[in-house]
Amino acid sequence: MKALGKAGSKRIGWPPLAVAAPFLWLAVFFAFPFLLVLKLSFSHPALAMPPYAPKMDWSHGLQGIGDFLKALSGVNYRRLTQDDLYFASYLSSLRFAAIGTAISLLIGYPIAYAMARCGPQARRLLLMAVILPFWTSFLIRVYAWIGILKPEGLLNAGLHALGLPGIDILNTDGAVYVGLVYAYLPFMMLPLYAALERLDPTLLEAAADLGASPTKAFWSVTVPLSLPGVAAGCLLCFIPMVGEFVIPDLLGGPDTLMIGKTIWTEFFSDRDWPSASAVAIILLVTLVVPILLYQRQQARALEAQR
Repeated sequence: MKALGKAGSKRIGWPPLAVAAPFLWLAVFFAFPFLLVLKLSFSHPALAMPPYAPKMDWSHGLQGIGDFLKALSGVNYRRLTQDDLYFASYLSSLRFAAIGTAISLLIGYPIAYAMARCGPQARRLLLMAVILPFWTSFLIRVYAWIGILKPEGLLNAGLHALGLPGIDILNTDGAVYVGLVYAYLPFMMLPLYAALERLDPTLLEAAADLGASPTKAFWSVTVPLSLPGVAAGCLLCFIPMVGEFVIPDLLGGPDTLMIGKTIWTEFFSDRDWPSASAVAIILLVTLVVPILLYQRQQARALEAQR
């Protein structure tokens, strides 16, 4: 009985810990860094180390905290509205992310649909092929595209072998789109595959019995039921694409403008940490909006199912 009591008390004690663990993780690795960046965004540059001011002086107690709060200002946010560079960077990043996500959807949907229609053994092999690139460093994979897209690279070598003229695509926006689609296509395909694989084939049979052609059944049954996978895949691609830095830096040209490169320049070249933090906060707020819209849509869908 004592042993059972002890075991029961242990079982009762674990659920609160299990619930608190993810909140603790978010607090340490998201909330605390976010608050630091938020505080930095209200600071101003300084020729010191670290290169920003004001700094909290705990030795003066409440007076030090009051002086610190008074020294904070929103001048960095006002400057974002006055400098066209930041606005252009945001619009360019949104354009790259939107087009890259659309291309990923156009490529990923047919592939995920074909994977879902294969047999179990073929599905496992194809899933392994989709996941396999993640076993290689992201940076190495992007560097590999430099060897493919450069003027004397594999792409032009193949075109010349076919008797076609070469193309100069490296250091252009086209190369950035190639890199974005290549890097984030698996994030589009996996949610699509999960949604398409769960579809009940008897629904298509019922649509055929009611006189629907395969094309009409696809657009009236398959596509609507796969929309949750489409939404999840688009979010998983669009959000990281907006803040991407490595791909535009390595594959893009000097005129390629994205917010990730702007933040890097502010941090490491200009050493203007407060302005870079303000840009990062605005970017985070911009990306939170589609996430909240998606969560609201999912909540409505769950309520409708009940």
